[in-house]
Amino acid sequence: MKKIKSLGYDVVFEDNLNELQSFLIDHDYSQLLILVDRNTNDHCLPVLQASIPDIVDYDIIEVDPGEENKNIDFCIGVWKTMLDFGADRKALMLNLGGGVVTDMGGFAAATYKRGIDFINVPTTLLSQVDASVGGKTGIDLDNVKNIIGTFSQPQAVFISTAFLKTLDDRQIRSGFAEIIKHGLIQDKALYQKCKSLELPVVPNEIVFESVQIKNNVITIDPKEKGLRKILNFGHTIGHAIEGYSLENDQSPLLHGEAIAIGMICEAYLSFKLNNLEEAELEEIVQYLSSVYPKYQFDQSIYPILLGLMRNDKKNENNQLGFSLLRSIGDCDFNKYVEEADIIESLDYYRNLNS
Repeated sequence: MKKIKSLGYDVVFEDNLNELQSFLIDHDYSQLLILVDRNTNDHCLPVLQASIPDIVDYDIIEVDPGEENKNIDFCIGVWKTMLDFGADRKALMLNLGGGVVTDMGGFAAATYKRGIDFINVPTTLLSQVDASVGGKTGIDLDNVKNIIGTFSQPQAVFISTAFLKTLDDRQIRSGFAEIIKHGLIQDKALYQKCKSLELPVVPNEIVFESVQIKNNVITIDPKEKGLRKILNFGHTIGHAIEGYSLENDQSPLLHGEAIAIGMICEAYLSFKLNNLEEAELEEIVQYLSSVYPKYQFDQSIYPILLGLMRNDKKNENNQLGFSLLRSIGDCDFNKYVEEADIIESLDYYRNLNS
């Protein structure tokens, strides 16, 4: 078992989840609510139940899976179910799932009766290294990612690699994009380790190192006033691509797939505007292109993408905010980019291998 001290809580790495059972027994909560989606209800809830055999009194709240359901309507459904179950202010929400569940479950808990405690048990690689740690909760509005939300810290996060066995290759690769990002923005050694891996196998120590990097950043800057903004590398363009895909594609991009596109575009902007060396740009692009398939789009969607970017929460004074690399392992924030340069970066991506 390993632990990382975060913002007033522990991130516990333990495959058998003994610490989770001890936590639930030691804390005097009036009620345990477990939030799942259909997938985690079928595949992950049995793993959780086997890990906490002494905990037999709880209520299940189930939502539909997918980013397209992380919205106010589904959140209202969660709140109504909490009311139906008679949850009071001493209840505990356990969010068992990927980033959609931990984001929306944390938001529902943080706002229900002005806030009840919650813990996260992330079941995807993406949520283990990103969404479940750091205190960001939120829902989407009109395909703008996480535009409604709070900074609310969980009471604990419990990470078990046993849940990763329930994932397919595509889900592993999606989560792996955030690990690559952590290496690119702050740890070149981790980035080099990523390049040496044969996916879909991701060693436990790589997950631990990735969470350590994020935790080091968020403990310095909990409310994203400065340094924490580097965690947004790839996300300004990536979130816009993801929002477009959710609305228009029969099989939408996963979060990490969209962020990989964003990282290629924003690495190009880093080269053009922030002194990233061309050799490093080419290395980043070659590696990301080897892990993630090319996404085909044309210039006709640029106005939609730019519209989504204009609503991004990182913007200030009507300027489009980015975090851009200075070099692999070093990232700057509060870099404001003109739309013409963003279009150029999208053209750069479209023309790769063409």
